[in-house]
Amino acid sequence: MENTEALADLRVQVKAIDAGLLGRRIRHARQRAGMTQGDAAGTDMSTAYISRIEAGQRRPGADLLVALAERLRCTPEELLAPDDTVITFDAAIVARLTLELDYAELELRTGSPALTLERVAAVLDEASRTTAVPPEVRHQAHMLHALALEASGGRAEAIDAFEKIVEEDTDVLRLLKAFTALSRCYRESTDYARASDIGARAVAALGQDQLDSSAEGLQLAVTVAAAHFERGDINHAVRVCQRALAQAESLDSPEARAAAYWNTSIMESRQGRVEAALPMAEKALSLLESAEDSRSQTRLRVQLGVLHLQSDPPLPHEALAILTRAEADGRVSGINDADRARIQVALARAHFMLNDLVLAGTIVDAVLRSGSAASMLIEVEALLLRAQIAGVHARSDDAVADLRDACVKLSTLGGDHGVAQLWFELGACLDEHGLYREAAHAYRSAGQTTGLTRSTASAPTAAALT
Repeated sequence: MENTEALADLRVQVKAIDAGLLGRRIRHARQRAGMTQGDAAGTDMSTAYISRIEAGQRRPGADLLVALAERLRCTPEELLAPDDTVITFDAAIVARLTLELDYAELELRTGSPALTLERVAAVLDEASRTTAVPPEVRHQAHMLHALALEASGGRAEAIDAFEKIVEEDTDVLRLLKAFTALSRCYRESTDYARASDIGARAVAALGQDQLDSSAEGLQLAVTVAAAHFERGDINHAVRVCQRALAQAESLDSPEARAAAYWNTSIMESRQGRVEAALPMAEKALSLLESAEDSRSQTRLRVQLGVLHLQSDPPLPHEALAILTRAEADGRVSGINDADRARIQVALARAHFMLNDLVLAGTIVDAVLRSGSAASMLIEVEALLLRAQIAGVHARSDDAVADLRDACVKLSTLGGDHGVAQLWFELGACLDEHGLYREAAHAYRSAGQTTGLTRSTASAPTAAALT
């Protein structure tokens, strides 16, 4: 108990002290001990991490500080001692606000972004009214605020918040996470040019070494690769993910390894290689289950369900079991409206393939009637499925109406890989209803992206991990 309380106290002191001062003290202690940065790093951290600490760009956690002080033959208290020449902060206020942010992060991880936003707003409000709060606490609060906005579905507001972070923050790892989130948000907004450019912006701001030497850098790389894939630069994206897979195996980061497997799985599936994609998605899920990220676990289960629907032969029973679990988890994991709609359309597809046409139709009608699709792409998928259901019931007029509506909506979207696949699926359905001229137009639109084949079953577009 005493050790736990001591570590908690050290954690507060680490946040309260000026990062530059702490870095200088660690550097002086290392030099006094006649050690290199590699010697000081030991087996607990990398040389690059020690370098960032000494430069005042990163703060060690309490556990790492204790281990580092022991190697440097000093005490944590010496490294954290007050200095009259620098600004000091109220330790009691720092401890209380740090605890509030810990609760806010826990609420975000367990699917309550609205509660996170409330807590963070209170912390930022207090921080704006006093000089007793260090910049580190404010930066942490801004990051949680941006992540909660994204999890709530406020993508435009989240983009503005992440852009502010990359302009004002100085913490390298937090900047890598912010750049990753920006690329993800721009991609999900179908702004693939900006999503792809994030990689170059991160290199310009941080340097290539920072991206190559950390798990956060790997997550950024595969996220930017996903944007290149959507733009049609498939070979480049696949090469990046293949390198990331090799690098991920050497990293002690389940999240980074899961990101590499997840994004590679999506790229494999979108190129028609479902058999290669399935084990990668399963590997990613097993890695994520050891991390506290319920939202990502839910989204990955949807991806697995989609892959079961797309496999040859399709496995609708397996898909239904996984998607039902994702639906239940989604009620408590903080997924947004687009994720919920994606689950519903995938469930409807599974029921359709099991010949439960009434339930499939009921689900897809509810998605379209409520306007809960939250994404034009998902709405087109729902219209396509409803047209297929109508076709089975020999309601040709209803099917044609939905297919034409889907074509109109799809024509307003860009020319990315997912849109092209849907054009192909629409072309096949129009062809089946004898609308050959409209089918030819759909096939020509699909042809703007190469390498597409008709999947075994049209299924919701998967969302990528960061």
